[in-house]
Amino acid sequence: MDFELTEEQRMIKETVYKWALQELGPLQEKIDEEDWFPPDFFKKCAEIGILGITIDEKYGGLGGDVLMQVLAVEQMSRICPALAMTYAAHSNLCAHNIHKNASEYLKEKYLPPMVRGEKIGALALTEPNAGSDAMSIRTRAVRKGDKYILNGTKMFITNGPVADIFLVYAKTQPELGAKGISAFIVEKDFPGFSVSRKIKKCGMRGSPTGELVFEDCEVPAENLVGQENMGVAVMTSGLDVERIVLAGGSLGMAEQALEYSIEYSVQREQFGQPIANFQMIQQKLADMYARIEAARLLIYRAAELAQRSPRGGKGTELTKLAAAAILFASETATWVCSQAVQIHGGYGYCLEFPVQKLWRDAKLYEIGAGTNEIRRMIIARELTREAFARKKMV
Repeated sequence: MDFELTEEQRMIKETVYKWALQELGPLQEKIDEEDWFPPDFFKKCAEIGILGITIDEKYGGLGGDVLMQVLAVEQMSRICPALAMTYAAHSNLCAHNIHKNASEYLKEKYLPPMVRGEKIGALALTEPNAGSDAMSIRTRAVRKGDKYILNGTKMFITNGPVADIFLVYAKTQPELGAKGISAFIVEKDFPGFSVSRKIKKCGMRGSPTGELVFEDCEVPAENLVGQENMGVAVMTSGLDVERIVLAGGSLGMAEQALEYSIEYSVQREQFGQPIANFQMIQQKLADMYARIEAARLLIYRAAELAQRSPRGGKGTELTKLAAAAILFASETATWVCSQAVQIHGGYGYCLEFPVQKLWRDAKLYEIGAGTNEIRRMIIARELTREAFARKKMV
């Protein structure tokens, strides 16, 4: 295995971190305290060319690989996890899926303005009563002439309040269950679409999250992504890469929490010496580092495999590895950020110190984009698949 980053990957890593430090660092307090989304965020992302990392150059993208996308999310998450998640929802969950699955007409129409930062994207799958059980969505799409009419509600949609373009999943044939789901591109100005409310969160503040409502929403028939009733194929083809990319967010948060902890432990003195000299603090720092590096290797390996097996899907090594990457990375981030607060003591619990924000932000990745309980089920399913097959053959 080659553990060295390519020149292009190193460039993305360094560019995004320096940019985030300069552009997002000074805004952190305002973003978190006011749950404020900088209106020029995507325009600034476009200026450094990171909105289309995995998008072909013909649509304005970089034509890069999955690891480059992971590195961008990781480095941005070191400074601003909330906006890194918003960035990932746009560039990976929405644009990347359109790039992989939509018709040439749709790609030419929607991808260039998304890469230029003129249009913001979002993925709309989760519903009030369909979270982990995503296949039970109730949003309905009925074909009427040259349009589909959508009715339903979507919940916890990252970028929902600010997005212009939505990749939406709906049931076209409910009686077929998961085999009756279709995917559509919906614009915010389509008749019948609205954002009913912005959701208040304890963490990832500054990343707009909303509830969407479709009331006889009119969607042109050509905005169907893939084939009718084949939406699950669109969904599953992107899930593996989505998990890997978002795992990069957990990694970035954990890295930053460790950096804060190292600096604080050297500066903070108790009993006449820096607390970094105390063995209990040393143990925490060492364990934090070891878990972060283990998570990094797992995520990067999954990203490399995703690049070689871009379709992913059910019953693959990639599916198992992707689920393991975000499972381990998210729990690592939650644990590391909690240890960082502990190392900082009372100061860590105060809003003036940034580790408490990382602590609040980290938890979401154990819940969002599929809970860790579901991820464990996926891993176990893949681990036992071959054994069950052999049992049937006996």
